[in-house]
Amino acid sequence: MVEKNSDNEDSARWVLACELRRLREAAGKSLAQLAEETNYDRTYLHRLETGERLSKLPVMEALDRVHGTGELLVRLWRLARLDAFKDRYREFMRYEAKAVIIHKYSVVVPGLLQTEAFARVVLSSSPTPISPDELEEAVAARMGRQELLQRDRPPSIRIILDEAALRRPAPDPVVWHGQLARLAEAAEAPHMAIQVLPFATGVHNLMGGSLTILWMADGSAVAHLEGNTSSELIEEPDEITRYRLSYDRLRDAALPPSDSAAFIRQLVEESKP
Repeated sequence: MVEKNSDNEDSARWVLACELRRLREAAGKSLAQLAEETNYDRTYLHRLETGERLSKLPVMEALDRVHGTGELLVRLWRLARLDAFKDRYREFMRYEAKAVIIHKYSVVVPGLLQTEAFARVVLSSSPTPISPDELEEAVAARMGRQELLQRDRPPSIRIILDEAALRRPAPDPVVWHGQLARLAEAAEAPHMAIQVLPFATGVHNLMGGSLTILWMADGSAVAHLEGNTSSELIEEPDEITRYRLSYDRLRDAALPPSDSAAFIRQLVEESKP
């Protein structure tokens, strides 16, 4: 059972872990039986019940089906996955999960569109040593963010992707080809527009990092600036307006969505292993 202490007793992750064990025991099932019903490894399910691992959305959906709990576990998981992010990102994640419109400029492939294999490469490239378990935890958290793309009514998303993001491949050609194919697929989604900002555009005032602007259903907005070692959430309306104007200028300078999709498809062809 999850060991209750002052660090985790109020966390959504601890609540989820305890609920997973409670539901299994209430059903009179062993971990082996649950593993057979869900097709997930017994040891993996045990680590979810002890809070050692954070699962992915399909796991929670499978467990909700087995236990007949509607979307209870999925809802708890949505809260628990925030625990995997550092404090400075947590508030941004909460806004992102509620946003109805997302505008983003990125100098790297954004986490919302990364494949699991590419995310693993990116997250393992940090100079700070990371254990295999920590890496899988970080990958699960990043993949969890993509849950909003699978909703019945996903947010409207526009991403301006700097050409640099498309010219810096993963070491493994297969992983990179898969990532480019994922971008090409995303460019065709009805709720998403991707625009490539070519190198030829030249200098601009957002070159220092990535920008995200989120709009809520009530019309309010927040902006988020992110660099290699920095993160800033902006809620002041005048500042948000200033960053929106910068974003709009980049949008006007970027390739139109149709040309951008063709550009990415060409890269997919050229990247075939």
